Amino acid sequence: MGAGGVLRFAVPMQVAAVCYRLRPGGVEFLLVRTSGNKAKWTFPKGCSSARLSHSEAAEREAWEEAGARGMIEARHFHIYVHSKGVFWKAPGVQEYVVKAFLMEVEDIRKPLEAERDPTWFSPSEAKRILAKGREAKYREELETLVDRALERIRSNRQMTA
Repeated sequence: MGAGGVLRFAVPMQVAAVCYRLRPGGVEFLLVRTSGNKAKWTFPKGCSSARLSHSEAAEREAWEEAGARGMIEARHFHIYVHSKGVFWKAPGVQEYVVKAFLMEVEDIRKPLEAERDPTWFSPSEAKRILAKGREAKYREELETLVDRALERIRSNRQMTA
C-alpha cells in the first residue's frame, strides 16, 4: 500500500515516437510492423532508458525501428494504454502505459530493424490499420492517439503561421 492507504500498481512504461510528415495532400503517419506479430502495425516504441530523457528514448526508437530522423517534441502530448502478448500463451497479456512524443520526420533511411517495414499512411488509413487484430479497448486508444496527434500538428502549424 502507498501513502495514505492507496493501493499502487506498477504498470510498465514505454515511449513512442508518433512520426509524421506534411504532404500536399495532408498529414501522413509512419507506422512499423510489430516485432512479435508481423500482421500488426504500430508507432515506433520501446522502453525508456536511465541514460536518456523520455523524448530522447522515443527518438532512438524512431531511428532503430523506422530509420526516421527529425524534430521530436521534448514533452509528450498524449498517454495511452497498449498491450503485448495474448492470454492463451505464456506469459500472457502485459499492459503498458505509453508516453507519446510527436516527431516531424525530416529524413528516413533503412532502419536498423529492417523487418519493421516502415510505411507511410494517411490518418484514416493509419486508424484502420492500427485497429486490425486488436481488442476494442486498444483500438480506441490508438484511434484517440491519431486524433490527438492531428490536433497537436494543427495547433503547432497555427502557432508558426
